[in-house]
Amino acid sequence: MNENELSLPQLDSDLLRIFIAVARHGSVTRAAEAVHRTQSAVSVQIKRLEELLETRLFERQARGVVLTGPGEALLGSAHEIVDQLDRTAASFVGNRMSGGVRVGIPDEYGSDILPDVLAAFAVRNPGVEVSVQCGFSVRFSDLVGKGELDLAIYSSDRPSGKDEVLCEEQTVWAARAGFRTPVDEPVPLALFDRSCWWRDVAAEALRSAGRECRIVYSSESVAGVKAAIAAGLAVGVLAETSLEPSFRVLGRDDGFPPLPKSHLVLMGDGKLKPPAVRAMADAIRGGFGRSGS
Repeated sequence: MNENELSLPQLDSDLLRIFIAVARHGSVTRAAEAVHRTQSAVSVQIKRLEELLETRLFERQARGVVLTGPGEALLGSAHEIVDQLDRTAASFVGNRMSGGVRVGIPDEYGSDILPDVLAAFAVRNPGVEVSVQCGFSVRFSDLVGKGELDLAIYSSDRPSGKDEVLCEEQTVWAARAGFRTPVDEPVPLALFDRSCWWRDVAAEALRSAGRECRIVYSSESVAGVKAAIAAGLAVGVLAETSLEPSFRVLGRDDGFPPLPKSHLVLMGDGKLKPPAVRAMADAIRGGFGRSGS
């Protein structure tokens, strides 16, 4: 080993995994939950990594953290390194799991958590064929019951005792910055399709507050509801984590009552599952910061 190699910072995979978690979640708090560490421990590890590389990797903002230029540059390499380590470990473990697994996941998580879940699963189980249906989660329960999906993630306002809750999110009234809704006029709403429980809850909440409403836009996707909000067409109901920087949350001062929390639930049909399905369930739990059952 030459002198230049000795002077290079010595990175370890644990630091890189924590860095990836913070980058993915955009929050030290949520990343700490995902990697099962305390918030202070994650902060210390990020500070240590920044000191090793002698550069700031994140900028702190009101809603969390965002990557700096050097942070963006590191992220791709960090993923490659961690993936290679996982592939190497898997090759020695000799995992020969095969078969297939069919998963339903709401579209709002399809571009956020899903890529990491699939990547982690594929590295550990290269012989398993995965089929994913991203879309409107209201239908997933029926598809699981019919045997057309092995696992599904869906939103519920009142999960039963048998439901496995992955996470809890606050639902909020969202509008484009500057959008105003006079209290003496019906509130124009952008909501999900008729079968979504959020639709009835929103209308009832407004009625209980003495406000009329009219549904001006319906969509089966979060992207569609966001588009209507961003265009200034309506007020929408979204999970707090789905808010865009250009949106503002409407509260009591705006004439909007509080909304209930939404629970994201992992569902199977209750039968004994093949190993591939159980492994995917564990990967999903890990993606949402929960340990396996």
